[in-house]
Amino acid sequence: MIDSQRLESIVSEAGRIAYDLWPGAGNALDAWEKKPGDPVCEADLAVDAFLKRELGALLPSAGWLSEETADDPARLGHDLIWLVDPVDGTRDFIRGRSGWAVSVALISAGRPLIGTLCAPARGETWRAVAGQGAFRNGTRLTASTRREFAGSRVPAHVLPKTDTDLVTVDQPNSIALRIAMVAADEADLVATVRWGFEWDIAAAGMIAREAGAAVSDAYGRKLDYNKRDPRDFGVLVSAPDIHADAVERLARRMDNLPE
Repeated sequence: MIDSQRLESIVSEAGRIAYDLWPGAGNALDAWEKKPGDPVCEADLAVDAFLKRELGALLPSAGWLSEETADDPARLGHDLIWLVDPVDGTRDFIRGRSGWAVSVALISAGRPLIGTLCAPARGETWRAVAGQGAFRNGTRLTASTRREFAGSRVPAHVLPKTDTDLVTVDQPNSIALRIAMVAADEADLVATVRWGFEWDIAAAGMIAREAGAAVSDAYGRKLDYNKRDPRDFGVLVSAPDIHADAVERLARRMDNLPE
């Protein structure tokens, strides 16, 4: 169906384009806010344009949904669609930190077929194909198998008082990289309780699932992609045996959210 080597080459080149603009490599960078609290930079746009052109040529039948491209409702008529975040973790990117990645997923009938993350500042490439497992730099991944909720590792700088039974580990700005940490058994649990977009989680969620993790929205429901409204309320990725406990914990938190 698709030239996998060509896809890998395209995503790798997208990572190189971003890296060559990254302040952490000594480069000057133009950055601004799309709206207050929503940063964007020239790398987002450069990578987006490159991927739209190259992935479109690779698979002309596929639709397109990206953080940095105006949404075209015509995508809803496509069985196949590319879901792209050109630079996931823009805040870390702008600050010269390494917690960012290029995120690309291919979706068919609402389900991920391929997911790939390129994190050149970390020297990492993550890939998964449906039914074939997940890999980082060619090494097969096995997700966290933690069975006790208390003591679970969470990528976070600080935890709410209600979560003092959990343990913090390094938190990259990129939600995709945080999800991938569960796939690599470097974290046991990643959760958000806010509206988020499909492009943030499609590739990493695929990688985590193929590594053996449980993946859902904050309510524990399965994730669908290429919806008319391309958002879900929260994401929850965890070791399978603690997923139900995590859903219960999040439910208590959501009960206290302001209306």
